[in-house]
Amino acid sequence: MEQIISGVAKFQKDVFPDKKADFQKLAGGQSPEVLFITCSDSRVDPSLVTQTQPGELFICRNAGNVVPPRTNQTGGMTASIEFAVAGLGVSHIVVCGHTDCGAVKGAIAPEKLDEMPHVREWLGHCSAATAVVKERRGEISHEHLDEVTQENVLLQLQHLRTHPSVAAKLANGRLTLHGWVYNIGSGEVLCFNEESGQFEVMDERYRKFMDQSLNAVANGDAV
Repeated sequence: MEQIISGVAKFQKDVFPDKKADFQKLAGGQSPEVLFITCSDSRVDPSLVTQTQPGELFICRNAGNVVPPRTNQTGGMTASIEFAVAGLGVSHIVVCGHTDCGAVKGAIAPEKLDEMPHVREWLGHCSAATAVVKERRGEISHEHLDEVTQENVLLQLQHLRTHPSVAAKLANGRLTLHGWVYNIGSGEVLCFNEESGQFEVMDERYRKFMDQSLNAVANGDAV
């Protein structure tokens, strides 16, 4: 805790003054382009991985980067998604899983969660991902962790499509969904390609955008 408190002091003394104008502008409102849904895992830092600044990502985090399907019951994720899409008008939603995910481990072996009943119930939103892998492999175990992690990302994208605000923006082409898996140990990000039906390394999945970024850097332009 001491490190966190000293970090705040350093931010106020050394960081904020240099970016004061940016923060004063943000104090009047936000207009992020991306809703970034990821896990609460302490090893995952969305702004660090994407190299984004305050105001650029609307971030939602929970155990397992879960998106509950739309129901008549209001929840924090449901309200946040609706606000980001219908209120802020984001044009992209990223669901980002990660390697060595404790939530996915729990979804694979829910019998080990008897002392955490709320976690077990929450991870019921991942059960279809484990079912897919079990059907494909004939069994399910820890060795299938990476595969279930990818299937869980795809499942949560399906859940997103059940939310009316998301479905409406998808229908008129004003919203794009992205499925990612971040590798903590290597820094690699795999991205789902709907055309191939596979997770691909980022520079393959987004080659057009990567080429544009590289050209901008070569020309000395801001990316």
